[in-house]
Amino acid sequence: MQFKGKVALVTGAGSGIGRASAVAFAAQGAKVVVSDISEEGGIETVTAIDKAGGEAIFVKTDVSKPPEVEALINAIIKKYGRLDCAHNNAGITGNSTKVADCSFEEWNRVMGVNLTGIFLCMKYEIPRMIKQGGGAIVNTSSTMGVVAHGDSAAYVSSKHAVIGLTRSAALAYVRDNIRINALCPGNTETPIFDNLKKNMPAVFEGLLLATPIGRFAQPNEIANAVLWLCSDAASYCTGHAMVVDGCYTIQ
Repeated sequence: MQFKGKVALVTGAGSGIGRASAVAFAAQGAKVVVSDISEEGGIETVTAIDKAGGEAIFVKTDVSKPPEVEALINAIIKKYGRLDCAHNNAGITGNSTKVADCSFEEWNRVMGVNLTGIFLCMKYEIPRMIKQGGGAIVNTSSTMGVVAHGDSAAYVSSKHAVIGLTRSAALAYVRDNIRINALCPGNTETPIFDNLKKNMPAVFEGLLLATPIGRFAQPNEIANAVLWLCSDAASYCTGHAMVVDGCYTIQ
């Protein structure tokens, strides 16, 4: 129960890695704020936490919109009075397009969620954490934040930028006792990959073959890394981009 008495926020918590992270925080004693653009998915996560004996609330949020993110943080403070940990996880894959084929609208859509969303979350999380004397933040990047695919221009750019933003923030607030790290998950068995297996089996098998460990990650395996980065065990770890990918990026 290493997070007992603490409050944790997880965005994009309606499914996949975000849901696993929220459930894991609750299992370790945290009061969890579940945030997602999907009300159905968010409520399902809260229900799972409640059934397991934990405590959680749901706040519907589009992280690309400043007023909604500000309202999210205000709702947390109104309900619990503090925010100790934040897993800024909401993200989208976008369409598979090369630079010259990527529309301006698609570029803005992916950047709006994957990069601006994390910027906005930290913009409103950090002042609250400063007031209470510290906190821990984990921003979800991707293996595509450290390597690249030629046909995912917007997604790759956004995930590289998340690491740069994380490092800048970590340096800026390290003396405020706020630790800020990025997480770079490899291919993980989430609903996105379930759809890929169903609709594009050849691509799915290719990704599996390209993963040296021989399987995709389970969401809880990624969540374990999130909790470690937010825990006292990681007290000297900040500004780091932690890759959890079964050796995918070191080939």
